[in-house]
Amino acid sequence: MHPRSDGHPVWSPDGSKLGFLSERNNGDSDVWFVWLKKSDWQKTDEQWARERKEKDDKEKKESPEKESKDPTEGEEEKDKEEEIPEAAEDKRIKLVEIDVERMYQRLVQVTSQPGNEGDFAFDKEGEFIYFTIGSPGRQNYKLDRNLYKVRWDGEDLEQLVGDGSAPGNLQLTENGDFLYALAKGGQLRQLATKSDKIEKLSVSSQIQVRSAEENEQIYHEAWRALNKGFYDPQFHGYDFEALRDKYLPLARKASTPEDFQFTFNLMLGQLNASHMGMRDIENPKDTQTQKSGLIGIEGFNTVDGFEIVHIVPNSPLVEGAPPLEVGDIIQAIDQNRVSLDTNFFSLLMNRADNPVLIEFIRGKETLESILWPTNSLASENYDAWVEGRRELVDEYSAGKLGYLHIQGMNWDSFERFETELVAAGHGKEGIVIDVRYNGGGWTTDYLMAVLNVKQHSYTIPRGATSDLEAEHRNFKNNYPFGERLPFPFLGKPSIAICNENSYSNAEIFSHAYKGLKLGKLVGQPTFGAVISTGSYDLLDGSYVRMPLRAWYVKDTGMGMEHNPAVPHILVENPPAYKARGVDPQLKRAVSELLKQVD
Repeated sequence: MHPRSDGHPVWSPDGSKLGFLSERNNGDSDVWFVWLKKSDWQKTDEQWARERKEKDDKEKKESPEKESKDPTEGEEEKDKEEEIPEAAEDKRIKLVEIDVERMYQRLVQVTSQPGNEGDFAFDKEGEFIYFTIGSPGRQNYKLDRNLYKVRWDGEDLEQLVGDGSAPGNLQLTENGDFLYALAKGGQLRQLATKSDKIEKLSVSSQIQVRSAEENEQIYHEAWRALNKGFYDPQFHGYDFEALRDKYLPLARKASTPEDFQFTFNLMLGQLNASHMGMRDIENPKDTQTQKSGLIGIEGFNTVDGFEIVHIVPNSPLVEGAPPLEVGDIIQAIDQNRVSLDTNFFSLLMNRADNPVLIEFIRGKETLESILWPTNSLASENYDAWVEGRRELVDEYSAGKLGYLHIQGMNWDSFERFETELVAAGHGKEGIVIDVRYNGGGWTTDYLMAVLNVKQHSYTIPRGATSDLEAEHRNFKNNYPFGERLPFPFLGKPSIAICNENSYSNAEIFSHAYKGLKLGKLVGQPTFGAVISTGSYDLLDGSYVRMPLRAWYVKDTGMGMEHNPAVPHILVENPPAYKARGVDPQLKRAVSELLKQVD
């Protein structure tokens, strides 16, 4: 009875609870359970504390008697247990009573850790819950996947495994004495539920893989999964069984995992659908890669060295001691001279995350600087591009409009959008929203919630005016949205830009922005690849993507797969527009929005 996702149901061995993972609170996966009997749910905290104390007192009284028993008695009892006739097993069946009416009101949230809780299991009394932190959540916390224990009421939280070994696949033994977990590297962990003592069990096994038969199994299993789950039961008009039979002989002849996956993906390509493909293979061959350390520089060789003509903002070149500048000439890297025919970047090979000594000329002065090259400048280059767009909007609009770019339809980008929506709109009359080069994700509806808010009232705090009756209409645009809404509020005219490199959820955003008449859409038609997708795991650890849900524009009934979002105003950007310092799409968007705000 809730719109959020629930899954991974687990019975407590004592028959009192049904646990599950739910995203109903804060968007992260947490451990919840439902009381199966109304009488349990109605007990007070004091009643539970009293029952817990009585149980502990009883165990303390019984423990000396257990210690005084003959050690061989346990073996005799074990022998007797093994002699129990098979027919008597029925007596061990636990009858579970469930009060079905209004079960959804008897829910308890057990955990609320940062990140997504993953596998979990009850102890045999249903008193404690063992769980893992499965993966980073919506807030993208970088957590190791460790094992925890907590009482069903959320108290007595304890970390049992904290070495980042990612224990999972939790299994409680039938008698409840042990919990088993599989950790990184195939390690098996055994936890004694009475003492929480953990042992690493020695595991050794060998496996022989008949590659040809394995490939055939994977081929058919992946095909069957797609045959059952592909979003279009007509397979875009193709005979999927015929395609399977056509490409199977080629797949059988594949001599490497890459060739096998390539052949399977050729078969999928015949369907002409997006969000597809077989991915992730364990490649048995060794490869060697070399990477240049990146310092954020463009330039050219001269007789004196390498002259700098461009520096990426916030790159290692800027953060050196001292920082380098455009016009400087680099003479040597780690005492290796730069001549007219030197490949400058070869001197930075495999130097990422290591200090390098730069000798350079500035005017008539020779200087030295220590830099720390990096593996990637993607974030720095992206930020520089966005800042360049922001400066152009400021220039094109004479300071009247703000600008923000949405890099992806994910939570990190949405949080950045929240921050920049306020900052970009401060003191501005309108906002340019850019989804060009956005690869997609899932947050369109969050963005629509922000852009569709309508003001229904206005408020005036004490101190804003000395005469409410006479001046209240001066405050008609004032409302405490920051206090009252879960998301930010735009409240100003906007315009959106998309292009042929806007994919998937960025296309859904473009269709929605246009269809809901939030403003004009400018640029080029989007790519035309919109299907909700999941995945299906395969035998060798690879997976095949599973396009499972179609998308249609509500007003027109047009399918979004193969049909791009077409802007109201079509504008092309010329080649090398960034290097030339222009952006016609952006300029037209600014021009149209200025008409609106004026």
